[in-house]
Amino acid sequence: MSQRHGFAGALMVAVGLLAGLASAQESPRTSWGAPDLQGIWDFRTITPLQRPAAAGDQAVLTEEEAAAVEQATIQRNIELAGREARRTETTRSVDVGEDGAPGFYNNFWLDSGTRSTGRTSLISDPPNGRIPPLTPAAAAEVEARRAYLATNPADSYTERNTSDRCLVGFNAGPPITPLGYNQNMQLFQTEQHVVLLTEMVHTARVVPLDGRGVIDSDIRLWVGDSRGYWEGETLVVETANFRDDRKWVPLGSAPPGTGSSGNMTLVERFTRVDQETLLYEFTVTDPEVWVTPWSAQLPMKQNDLTLFEYACHEGNYSMDGILGGARADERAAGER
Repeated sequence: MSQRHGFAGALMVAVGLLAGLASAQESPRTSWGAPDLQGIWDFRTITPLQRPAAAGDQAVLTEEEAAAVEQATIQRNIELAGREARRTETTRSVDVGEDGAPGFYNNFWLDSGTRSTGRTSLISDPPNGRIPPLTPAAAAEVEARRAYLATNPADSYTERNTSDRCLVGFNAGPPITPLGYNQNMQLFQTEQHVVLLTEMVHTARVVPLDGRGVIDSDIRLWVGDSRGYWEGETLVVETANFRDDRKWVPLGSAPPGTGSSGNMTLVERFTRVDQETLLYEFTVTDPEVWVTPWSAQLPMKQNDLTLFEYACHEGNYSMDGILGGARADERAAGER
């Protein structure tokens, strides 16, 4: 058993519908008798990570509301695909276009699907469906970092974030949070190991299930050090020993500049609730950054397609331009 078993804390319970499916059907088994979680799992959803303020205390959509949200997404995609091409201009942000359209790519390249989970947010705890506030120390660090980058955006390649440098996937985590495109995860099983392979930046986490001890706390990894065990029909994966400079955050949801600390711990739970659904749950605990732990749940759907290669090289190819441009700006400022 992992030494971090105590970090599991108060783990969330699956939504009633999925729990009902789990009890009503016996999940597939491997040849050695374990729940069979293998396959390629699609985690696209239009359900936001955080609950919109307008939703108030509403945690679950009615069937009519969920259908309306899905239809509105389909209609929006049709409108964006059919509108006339527009020339882009240099702006302070490449991320935002006109009328809510993306600024960096046209809508064709984004793939959030059209499926709602039926909830108003993926976050299930805190009850308000939102990421908890930052600690005072973390908030001060975010502001200091933001002020520094305003005048020093590219002192070194190390000043660029891990996404710019193609070190980790935007949605791959861990934990896994939907964003953008390439939103698939393939799970492999043996009796002694599970491998979690995310399509974006093709990150593979090898998770031992044999009860071995954790690695030394001085050894830090981009995706942390994971250990797994079975809790009934559920695979539980506990992860710690993250690199402090990883600064994980669900992009597009947390305030800009937010990032986890190296002491973040993560508990993930994988439960196959029917032939086509893998319920993914996670709890993040990082008292250096967030005032309380927070949890989310996401039903992943089985995908009969293969994974695609995700060749992230924009930052690699552009790093000389990013750093060279910053040096040129500095010289120009010194000449004025």
